[in-house]
Amino acid sequence: METTRLTNQELNDLAGVILDAAITVHRAIGPGLLESVYQECLVMELRKRAIKVEREVHVQLHYQNEPIDKAYKIDLLVENEIILELKSVEFILKVHEAQIVSYLRLSNRKLGFLINFNVPLLKQGFKRFVNNF
Repeated sequence: METTRLTNQELNDLAGVILDAAITVHRAIGPGLLESVYQECLVMELRKRAIKVEREVHVQLHYQNEPIDKAYKIDLLVENEIILELKSVEFILKVHEAQIVSYLRLSNRKLGFLINFNVPLLKQGFKRFVNNF
C-alpha cells in the first residue's frame, strides 16, 4: 500500500467530512442494525460527497520479508489515506482497538477511526487513532 500523501491538515479536514457523513447515516437509520448495513450506507454517503472509498482492502503481513497468508481486511479505506473500522456492537472491546492500531501500523497509514454505530449518539461511538501523526 502507498504511504500517506496528504498533509496532517488535509487529513483532519477529510476526517471532518467522514464524521459528518457517519453522523448523517446514523441519524437516518439509527442504531441496532448490522455492520454491513452501516458500511453500505456510509460508502453511499461518502461517494455522494465525491470522496473516494474502497471496501475490504487487504493488508499484507510480512515476517522476515516473507508474506504471511493471514488475511487482514480494512473495512473502508477513504481516499487511500484514512482507515475506517466499523462496528455495530454493544461495547467496544480492546481487541477492536488493537485491530485498527494493527491496520494503521501494517499499512503505514497515519489516521484511522473506529466507529460503533450501535450507540444513541454517534459521538459516543466515534474514536480516533493515529500512527506517527
